Amino acid sequence: MKSIKDAIELKKELDSLRPISTSDEQRIMQKFRLDWNYHSSNIEGNTLTYGETKALILFGTTAQGKPLKDHFEITGHNEVINWILEIIKDKRPLTENFIRQLHEILLKEPYEVDAITPDGKPTKKLIKVGAYKETPNHVKTQTGEIFYFATPEETPAKMKELLDWYRKAENKNDVEPILLAAEFHYRFIRIHPFDDGNGRLARILMNFILMNHGYPPIIIKTEDKVNYFIALQQADAGILESFFKYIIVNLIHSLEIMISGAKGECVEDKNDLDKELALLRQMVESKNKSFGIERSKDSIIGLFNNGLMQFFESFVVQSQKFESFYNNSTINMAVGPKQINISPTNFMASLNNKLLNISDDIAGISIAYTYNTFSKKGFGDFKFVYQIIVKFNDFEFELKTNHKTKVFKGYYSDIIRPEETKNILDALKDIHLNRIKEALNEFKKDS
Repeated sequence: MKSIKDAIELKKELDSLRPISTSDEQRIMQKFRLDWNYHSSNIEGNTLTYGETKALILFGTTAQGKPLKDHFEITGHNEVINWILEIIKDKRPLTENFIRQLHEILLKEPYEVDAITPDGKPTKKLIKVGAYKETPNHVKTQTGEIFYFATPEETPAKMKELLDWYRKAENKNDVEPILLAAEFHYRFIRIHPFDDGNGRLARILMNFILMNHGYPPIIIKTEDKVNYFIALQQADAGILESFFKYIIVNLIHSLEIMISGAKGECVEDKNDLDKELALLRQMVESKNKSFGIERSKDSIIGLFNNGLMQFFESFVVQSQKFESFYNNSTINMAVGPKQINISPTNFMASLNNKLLNISDDIAGISIAYTYNTFSKKGFGDFKFVYQIIVKFNDFEFELKTNHKTKVFKGYYSDIIRPEETKNILDALKDIHLNRIKEALNEFKKDS
């Protein structure tokens, strides 16, 4: 197979250029990471564009009007890649437990999808994370035939067999990592061990094996997914060589990119300039339309994803540290006109649940953290109240407190950065500390 010889020769050229400078290696891996996140997710139906994916990963900017699930898919996939890049240095072995950990990071949390019962009725199916499938996930082909993966009952044994095969194959003196990685990908897909995420995880594991052997990751491009699926279908028909050739051709492309980067040359594909220009146009358009983004459920949830959720979480964590000074405390949350009492431990879950049901015309959200009765005797009726108020106007939002802290204003497309959160919380912390010190001084005078 001539193409595998080409790949091996390119690997030798790459090795001769090692060690690669830190700056060049970071530049190369950022390119691979962005492409890998976008293409592998898009193949499975993710709707974020390349520019939106890049903006989310590099700047934390969410895409207006796109499902939250699509954002979570990208960030979860990116977390997996970053973790793999770290643990490859430690030569971590490939185990079932490791694969389940990857799946858990990839999908983040359980969710429901539409499904069909055996008798053809619509239903809901819970997708679990880090756990093998409990119901069949066979698929119907274009011809109407059913293509059968491993059953739930067979899956644990099949996965054990896969890992046993892999360990034996990897320990052979004449092992060829390229073929090993490609075959592992195919064998994993044939089992389809999880309810969701199998395609993304198969490509992640293939690249994990390749990178463990000093190769760059393979990027299966979304515009080439038809050929990718055809190669897999040919493997299903017993023609494994076609799938191997497809993988090798894509690996050669990655090797050429990495060699160019190791030489300090440009690592962008010919069409990457078009992607960059499209991203630039998107950013310019976003700035031009910032004022035009109206209050809606999507824009408010986008604001929470762009830093407001992190602000509330940090606020509650900081506020809890003062509880030892008081006999008790309460949190009251108002979402629009409705008020509820919640405990600090359930705050984030309660807030998330409320956000799912907010309306487009919601006026605001407020959080009141009240500390009742100082824990030491002699301080009288001493209590302290924090209140955070977020007001949602037609085109802008406003964040303020019941104390004289800086008011934060912005558009719904803005990002609340960590340093801005810190400034507000530091001011609140200082006010509370000073109030306690003042009460302590008064107590000393009276005594």
